[in-house]
Amino acid sequence: MNPKPLDFDESVAGEEDPGASIDMPDASGMPGQPADSMLDKGGQVRDTGAPLSATHVMAHYTARISWQRDGQDFLGNRYSRKHLLHFDGGAELAGSSSPHVVPLPHSDPTAVDPEEMFVASLSSCHMLWFLSIAAGRGFCVERYTDEAEGVLARNAARKMAMTQVTLRPQVVFSGEKLPTRDQIGEMHHKAHDECFIANSVTTDVRCEPVIGDA
Repeated sequence: MNPKPLDFDESVAGEEDPGASIDMPDASGMPGQPADSMLDKGGQVRDTGAPLSATHVMAHYTARISWQRDGQDFLGNRYSRKHLLHFDGGAELAGSSSPHVVPLPHSDPTAVDPEEMFVASLSSCHMLWFLSIAAGRGFCVERYTDEAEGVLARNAARKMAMTQVTLRPQVVFSGEKLPTRDQIGEMHHKAHDECFIANSVTTDVRCEPVIGDA
């Protein structure tokens, strides 16, 4: 069966039931746990409609970014943009400006740039929610891949911004209970609705699920 994209745009997904509570993925699916005051008796996050305050903070996330001049001509604007990103748990990632923004050799094409991390963050968050939703509905996922792509362009305010990110998730299921095309699309809609990162940005986030073998 040839892969075919589902024709829908997550930026215009259907409205949620305002009375429905959010099913939070467990600790293995999403980092951080909600505070007890945010949970109902069923262990779900409830929306009380009250103004946000410090008591509504669910978790804090940190990153340490480090760069050194190492004798480079900083004032002459001839310095490497390569730097290190450190995360809790010990993960370390080489970062750099994008060669599309700062020409070589001052950018490092082997490192990850902020625009790529932005695309990856949206893709990863969407995937984690999709996996949690699929598991909750009894669908066994074997593999999930996403060839995500972002667009850097001028926005309505004439500022350079990541104006659009397109996710192209391809999911392989196993077992006797397999989702229909419509069910897959609905789970992607739900994943977008719940994705913390998608809910944090003004970027047009689109989803074009590919149906077929990954």
